[in-house]
Amino acid sequence: MKSFGKIYALSGCTAVGKTELSLRWAEANDAEIVSCDSLLFYKGMDIGTAKPTVEERKRVTHHLIDVLEPSEQMDIARYIELAIETIREIQDRGKKVLVTGGSGFYLKAFFSPVVDDVVVSEEIRSEVGRLFDHGGLEGCVAALLKWEPGAHEILDTQNSRRVLRALERCMASGKSVSALRTEFEAKTNLLIDAPKQLTVLEREKEELNDRIELRVKLMIEDGLIEEVELLRNRGFERNTSALASIGYRETLAYLNGDIDRDEMIEKICVNTRRLAKKQRTWFRSQTPDHKKINLSVIEKVNTDELFSQ
Repeated sequence: MKSFGKIYALSGCTAVGKTELSLRWAEANDAEIVSCDSLLFYKGMDIGTAKPTVEERKRVTHHLIDVLEPSEQMDIARYIELAIETIREIQDRGKKVLVTGGSGFYLKAFFSPVVDDVVVSEEIRSEVGRLFDHGGLEGCVAALLKWEPGAHEILDTQNSRRVLRALERCMASGKSVSALRTEFEAKTNLLIDAPKQLTVLEREKEELNDRIELRVKLMIEDGLIEEVELLRNRGFERNTSALASIGYRETLAYLNGDIDRDEMIEKICVNTRRLAKKQRTWFRSQTPDHKKINLSVIEKVNTDELFSQ
């Protein structure tokens, strides 16, 4: 299968300013944009996700936006398939590819394995659940040691979730934890193999917090509450990923009468600031070597500088 040409990726915390720079770079470099934002997949989730507007999508062709109903749910394996298919089509047309978004797990899929091929049946999951109910964590660790004698050295055996997950996967595959890990780390695909250049946008904490507060207020003014009301009628509450997303869960709590309007706004701001903090940590620890641009220091970035070495 033909390998991909270079993929450019632009990321950064929520509200840092990715959208306009992405548009400018794509326009200047005859590129199309592939989203790696975990909430832009869903139709109707526009205001609370700061989805690129219709006008912005007319400026540059965007992909993997509005591909699912709000009642459906994306998973990483499906995303990888869609991304590979989409990037192949873009590059076959002679266009450059710009991947953009702030969802770390989806961005990571371009650089390293994030999902394996082990399928755990409901029967195995139920069997492990019964073992936990009767023997507790100790019983599950004992069962896991039969598959992986060195489990204590390679796994946090005090973490019940990890122990149960490891035991399920050993039973489903017939392989040890270490064998599964070796296979997983060796996995590759067209996204991982492609040459890539990543730039992460940053801002000083205080400035980013101010931008977050302004964004939240604008979302409310633009109709976030009304958007969530409409989404409820489209099965939004069946989608656990969407339901738990910042902006939507707080608004839903307001609509349910659990909090008042001011508390809703404050909770969205606080939770978005917490998300930005987690994102900053993730970009420092989980991404490969990349260029950093602090938008608090450089007021206007020339698009030629965005991916320059």
